[in-house]
Amino acid sequence: MNENTNMPSVWSPPAVTRRWWPVFLRNLLVWRKLAVPSLIGNIAEPLIWLVAFGYGMGALVGQVKVGSESVPYILFLASGSICMSAMNAASFEALYSSFSRMHVQKTWDGIMNAPVGLDDVVFAELLWAGFKSLFTVTAILLVMLGLGISHSPKLLVAWVILAGAGIVFSSIALIFNALAKGYDFFTYYFTLFMTPMMFLSGVFFPLEQLPEVVRAVAAWLPLANVVALVRPLFMDQWPAQPLLHLGVLAAYGIAAFWLALGLTRRRFRS
Repeated sequence: MNENTNMPSVWSPPAVTRRWWPVFLRNLLVWRKLAVPSLIGNIAEPLIWLVAFGYGMGALVGQVKVGSESVPYILFLASGSICMSAMNAASFEALYSSFSRMHVQKTWDGIMNAPVGLDDVVFAELLWAGFKSLFTVTAILLVMLGLGISHSPKLLVAWVILAGAGIVFSSIALIFNALAKGYDFFTYYFTLFMTPMMFLSGVFFPLEQLPEVVRAVAAWLPLANVVALVRPLFMDQWPAQPLLHLGVLAAYGIAAFWLALGLTRRRFRS
């Protein structure tokens, strides 16, 4: 009889225990030695985007209409680019770093020699990538506050939403981590998923500028829903239809984590 007959399905519900915490803590202790270089690398690019496009193109564009109001382009771009930064930071960690620990360094195999299950490891990687994203977002947000782009008290709510966004994008990236045979595979994720989403989610220009068909599709992209929640908060307003946007992000996060976990289980059984 096949020894796998009595094994639960790879698509069975997640069996996460409190043992995910030591895995998370292990990643934190390792990363702590490289925290400063990592922070500089993560915030340099979005700040360059913000300065170059926000102030440079902002001088040409002037005001951008958001709903019934007009706002400076620097504010429009800042509120979108910080969402993009949450996506990028979470995705890079859940792809390159997680793949290194899983496949190259065999760190996951070593961890699972202890009484820690694969589900706990994957869940810890999910939360760790979300934490790295939040760390980056917090630094960028402090710089934006220093530049006086927005001083809305509602930015605290935006900070919480961006924390959740990091977890959602970590879940999606872990799907590709489970499928990857090498680092080159991640090019497909960036080229076919992340890059189009950056330009179709209202980060650089209002969605109203897009054709109606494209706008209808873009409205369901995870990044577009994050931007729809965060941008009004930068403008000291509450977002319209927050439950809809939160529901879309929750659906992406839950479905993506379950799929990533199932694919990772299948990979480790093969």
